[in-house]
Amino acid sequence: MQPITLTRFLIEQQRRDDGTCPAELRLLIETVARACKTITFAIAKGALGDVLGALGSENVQGEVQKKLDVIANEILLDANEWGGHLAAMASEEMETIHLIPNRYPKGEYLMLFDPIDGSSNIDVDLSVGTIFSVLQAPESCAGREVTEDDFLQPGVNQVAAGYAIYGPQTLLVLTLGTGVYEFTLDREMGTWRMTDGPMRIPGGTHEIAINMARRAQWAPSICDYIDARLGAEEGPYAGLYNMRWTASMVADIHRILKRGGIFLYPADHRKPGKARLRLLYEANPMSMLIEQAGGAAFDGYGRIMEVAPTGLHQRVGVILGDAAEVAAALASQEAALV
Repeated sequence: MQPITLTRFLIEQQRRDDGTCPAELRLLIETVARACKTITFAIAKGALGDVLGALGSENVQGEVQKKLDVIANEILLDANEWGGHLAAMASEEMETIHLIPNRYPKGEYLMLFDPIDGSSNIDVDLSVGTIFSVLQAPESCAGREVTEDDFLQPGVNQVAAGYAIYGPQTLLVLTLGTGVYEFTLDREMGTWRMTDGPMRIPGGTHEIAINMARRAQWAPSICDYIDARLGAEEGPYAGLYNMRWTASMVADIHRILKRGGIFLYPADHRKPGKARLRLLYEANPMSMLIEQAGGAAFDGYGRIMEVAPTGLHQRVGVILGDAAEVAAALASQEAALV
């Protein structure tokens, strides 16, 4: 029996009595999936399609843009602005929001996305991904133009979140708040077929994803947690833990969903408010996926999805993954405060 398609899955979700997936949200998710399919074909061409290398420009984050960053951003904007499902969009690659042109109908949802996560991996043929988050537009948006403030909602308000990972297979991992499901792109048929779900993070996996190059930025409690586990020759954790780091959040989180473990990208304890990952484009959607799969997601102080955003490109520390391992990391930090 063939796995069910994404379209069938979404229609079945739409038929639920709890209103999880209204028709407009279903159509929006299908549009995002088609855009991700277009992106995977662009990536597959590589140098043959002139998508590798940097443009020489910087995005709003001050980061050098890869050609594919801009290409994927345009693909997502073009695919989603005319369908009538969105009131506006926001992208990690753009300084401000993208309003739906007046020539198109406007919908009731807001979408935020990171068009290419891990773009430093593009030129060396390692996995990259697309992350997206969907919010309900505030009722006050009716009859007026959407503003940046309308996007500043905590992660608990997300109605859907997901990512596409462009690797040996192209996968779409999605939650509508009723579990996490994985779909694989059948490139011959052009369809997405469910290959896993509802996904649950396996417990007891001794793997840590962390960027050791940033060690000087970690709080002493994080250093203690890592030192007790990685490379420990004595004590209860000696020889148990391995480190994995791909420089692509999508790839690291996908491994955790499938295999277990923990992902950390702590904020810089030396400079309050300085962190690497974006709350709205990365931390919130990944936190929704992790929690829906039975895990936990904290910024080091509280639940990520309860953080009240103050800016479109706000950054936060991230500790997420297997709930027991996250609790251990947080306990180390709390012990240091005593």
